[in-house]
Amino acid sequence: MRHSLGLIVTFGALLLAAPSHAQTFDPRYPVCMHVYSGANGGGGEWYDCSFLSAPQCRATASGRAATCDLNPYYPVNVPASRPRYRRNG
Repeated sequence: MRHSLGLIVTFGALLLAAPSHAQTFDPRYPVCMHVYSGANGGGGEWYDCSFLSAPQCRATASGRAATCDLNPYYPVNVPASRPRYRRNG
C-alpha cells in the first residue's frame, strides 16, 4: 500500500512539474504566421502573431516553410444590426 501511494504521489508531482505553454496567439494582431522548422531546425513549429495585414505576413514568410493564417483570437468589431421599425399606414 505504501509503495502504490508513493508511486501515485510521484506521478502527480511529475504532472504538476510539466512545463506549461503561454497563449500562442496575440489578440492584438489580426494575422499570424505559422512557421514550420521540423527536422531541419529541430525546434518544432510556432506561431508569430505580429502582423497587421496578410500581405505583410506573406512578405515575411516568403522563402520560409511558413503559412499565414487569420488570428482566431483577434476581436472583430462587427457593427450591430439596426432595428427595423414597421410603418403604419
